[in-house]
Amino acid sequence: MDQFTPIARFTVPWGQQEIELQEVSFDSGGVPLLRVRIREGRRFTIFDIDAATAHSWGAAMQGWATPQLSARPAVPGEN
Repeated sequence: MDQFTPIARFTVPWGQQEIELQEVSFDSGGVPLLRVRIREGRRFTIFDIDAATAHSWGAAMQGWATPQLSARPAVPGEN
């Protein structure tokens, strides 16, 4: 049976999308993947990505978010 390990779960303040991150280890072997699940109402979007893609995606998001956060006041519920 494949194993799913929770990493993080949060809700986007605008739009109320639920985002869940999990590590997925497959019984068939191979490298573990990062599962990104985005729930919008009853619709789900799911990405299974490798570590290199997750690293690039995370770096791009941090590169954008860092100047945005220092340029405006914090939003309630943001971490």
